[in-house]
Amino acid sequence: MARGDHPMRTPVYGGLLIAAAMIGSTLVVAHGGSWPGWTRTVVLGVAVLAILVGALLTLRDRTPPRRPRR
Repeated sequence: MARGDHPMRTPVYGGLLIAAAMIGSTLVVAHGGSWPGWTRTVVLGVAVLAILVGALLTLRDRTPPRRPRR
């Protein structure tokens, strides 16, 4: 395995992406009234993409392991 290529890190990265998206959307909802409309749209759009990518990274390793051939 190459350095920095550990398979158990991907769920952590996915969780961090989801958490960042939740924080960003919370900021838009709580303080977005004073932001321009395009900024709110961009932040919420990036949050949706981050949640989708984060879910993919988090749930990617949920497949059951294959049994080795005998």
